[in-house]
Order: sequence, then structure tokens, then C-alpha cells
Amino acid sequence: MPWRLLTDAGHEVEFATEFGGAAPAADQRLLDGVLFGQLGAAPEAAAFYHRMTAAPQFQSPSAWGEIDPAAFDGLILPGGHAPGMRQYLGSAVLSEKVLQFWALGRPVGAICHGVLVLARTVDPATGRSVLAGRTTTCLPKYMERSAFLLTAWRLGRYYRTYPAYVQDEVVAALDTPAHFHRGPRVASARGTATDDSPAFVVEDGTYVSARWPGDAYLFGKRFIAVLEESGS
Repeated sequence: MPWRLLTDAGHEVEFATEFGGAAPAADQRLLDGVLFGQLGAAPEAAAFYHRMTAAPQFQSPSAWGEIDPAAFDGLILPGGHAPGMRQYLGSAVLSEKVLQFWALGRPVGAICHGVLVLARTVDPATGRSVLAGRTTTCLPKYMERSAFLLTAWRLGRYYRTYPAYVQDEVVAALDTPAHFHRGPRVASARGTATDDSPAFVVEDGTYVSARWPGDAYLFGKRFIAVLEESGS
């Protein structure tokens, strides 16, 4: 969704992966439906994904280690779960690039598990996470726990990327738990192109965060607004 909104607004979106070169791919289970065709991407999101995979920038991503943070106006850290995400969420190379970009004061957006990348990025000047003094949201514990309990009998720990819940790790990185905003509880309602009422996004200066795919439309809109307000 953010890719579609950004490109429709005239912004150029570049992609980066661990090694670069080869086009990445989403977890096919999320496209087809995690369990009995359910819990996967909505049809509209899946259609946008297939459009995105045809983009030249997606076909030829940069490697994390080759990124020049100063060459970009904004940074989006996407989400995702399951053990396969650990290469992204725990990369020291990516964290160093994120730290460099964060220091520029330019717009940063993170959604779902993507907030973990920021929570784990430590500012050497303070010894704390770059999120320490910020307000944020992320994948709420009740969502992560519910998805795990619904699917564990069939998929094991597919919905538990780490022993700790995302929310718990993010909150631990903040100066105070009061800086974490869970948002209203939702079951399956998702924001759409014309209805943001089920969605929830937190803005703190040039930092924008969201909880899950159901927030993706509003997240994309808010990120674009911050990007354009910053003159990018």
C-alpha cells in the first residue's frame, strides 16, 4: 500500500535487501492465505504487490551495505513475521545504515515488526535506542498472541518471530512505557482508500509508525504528508 501511494504521488521508491541484485519475494503463505485461505493479504493488497514486483527498482534492489543514507529523502521499514524475518530485524549492517539515516532528521516510517529495527538501533552517544525519547506504536501484543494461538496447532511458531513479543521489546527500548500507544483494539477491520476509521498511526515529528497491514493505507498517507512537509 505505501509503495502504491508513494508512486501514485510521484515519488520514486527504491528497494534494498541483504545482498541486493536479485528481486525479493513475499512469503507465499501470506499471499495465498495463512490458514484455510484466511489471515493472508487482502485481494487488493495482493494485486498491488504483484504490480510492485514488476517495478524495475524492485527487480534490482540495492544491498544494505551499499546504501548511501544521504541520497534518500525518506526511509520506510516494512513489517513481517516468522523466523525468516530475523535476517532483516537483527541485521547489524542495516542497523548502522538506519542510525545514519535517523541522524539526518528526515522522515522515517515503520510498521508492525519494522519498528523492531528502530528499537534495536542504538545511538552510541546515549547508549539507548533511537526510539528512546519518541512515541510509537508497533504490532500490539494482543494481535501477535491471538494469531499465534489460532495457528500454533498447524503452523507452530510461525507467528512468533522471537520469544519476546514485539510490543514488549519496543516498550523496553523507550524512556517510559507511556510513550507506547497500542491504539484501539481491532479484530479484522482494515482501513481502506476511503475509510481510515479502523486504522491507527502514531506521528512524532518526522517519525511515523503503525501496527499492522490494516493501518497500511493511513500509514502511507501520513508518511507522504510528512515527506512533503519536509520539502522532499
